[in-house]
Amino acid sequence: MGNTGIYVGLDIGTTSIKVIVAEYIKGQMNVIGVGSERSEGLSRGVVVDIDKAVTAIQKAVKQAEQKASIEIQHVSAGIPANLLEIESCQGMIAVANESREISDADVKNVASAALVRNLPPEREILTISPDEFIVDGFDGIKDPRGMLGVRLEMHGTILTAPKTVIHNMRKCIERAGLVLDQLVVSPLSIGKLALTDGEQDFGTVLIDLGGGQSSAAVIHDHKLKYTYVDQEGGDYITKDISVVLNTSFENAEKLKRDYGYADSLQASEAETFPVEVVGQDAPISVNEKYLSEIIEARLTQIFEKMATALGQAGALNLPGGIVITGGVAALPGMVELASDIFDHQVKLYIPEAMGLRHPSFAQALGLINYTAHLSDVDLIVASTLSGQMPVTNTAEAHTSWQTPVAEPTRPQAQPSQSVAQPEQQAPKSTDDQGIGAKFRKFLGNFFE
Repeated sequence: MGNTGIYVGLDIGTTSIKVIVAEYIKGQMNVIGVGSERSEGLSRGVVVDIDKAVTAIQKAVKQAEQKASIEIQHVSAGIPANLLEIESCQGMIAVANESREISDADVKNVASAALVRNLPPEREILTISPDEFIVDGFDGIKDPRGMLGVRLEMHGTILTAPKTVIHNMRKCIERAGLVLDQLVVSPLSIGKLALTDGEQDFGTVLIDLGGGQSSAAVIHDHKLKYTYVDQEGGDYITKDISVVLNTSFENAEKLKRDYGYADSLQASEAETFPVEVVGQDAPISVNEKYLSEIIEARLTQIFEKMATALGQAGALNLPGGIVITGGVAALPGMVELASDIFDHQVKLYIPEAMGLRHPSFAQALGLINYTAHLSDVDLIVASTLSGQMPVTNTAEAHTSWQTPVAEPTRPQAQPSQSVAQPEQQAPKSTDDQGIGAKFRKFLGNFFE
């Protein structure tokens, strides 16, 4: 059951920026405000122009504020899985309390011990999450607070990403006058929303087809095990249509949305539509079949590269099948095309929230769902990255900043604190970080 309160999800995508305000009451999510603005300053999921991105974020936030009638200050934002690395970690400490009762401070100290590691200078720890705690040899503990013990251990997972990607994302949010509560890797948040408990447990491949890029993530045993990112997305499909039909990018996008099919076998040769061609006064007539063949060619290329990478990782043998979401997934025939290429069971995820029943809203809704279900222990462990003890995830913590909108005056957001890094040692050798080594390590630990 989720915590009670109001949460805001900020999806900074390549083609659009979405802001969703939702209220959680007794585990039920009710959307009360939505804002959507065309993205600027982003390329392939990464911020390349901070000023343009800030302006687009502020416009989307203002739309959501007007509909929800609150002033938005705190948000949870998603970050793409570009160059993401997944590592296991563990730490061990002696319980400091004289009564031997484990406290919040002990949990934070054992998490800090698990963070001690060498990182290349260009990388930063994005998040740390606990898998289990061990008290005096007794394992499988989710929350050790209040227990008696002498030795406390934690086994968890660390996600690292390029510093540039993380810094630019945080900078945009802060300059937009917002306070960043959680920065979550996109596959993690979408997986918690789109996959059932059984799919997360037994193992499922989650494919997110966005405008700037396409990503595949393997979720097994409720953990993110592997990610693959293809730098081709819906914008590439639109460019293909624009080039082949010699029409503007805007017209090509409209044709894709109004007449496009992912599977050309479902399109009709008899159904035609006019296309404005650059350099000609009169439009030409194009049928659905021809347009869909252009779309199918690019999607086939994306799926075939994904299938190769997932096959090498052994992920296509998981019983949960494949779940597809993201804005491009809305094209008719997507499930049929993916099923043919992957030769696997495929289903489409569409959010159930009223008014948001489109796969492009999965990321923003996933951020809200992910944040609302974070436990106090999760927040304490995550706070080791900022060096501050978090506020308990309760209704008071998430409603104190919500005020009716009249003429919003946002306070200046405090700069986020950088991750406390251990003393730098020599970075890992290139051989140790090679693709082959990563796959061998992944295959060896995949089903643990």
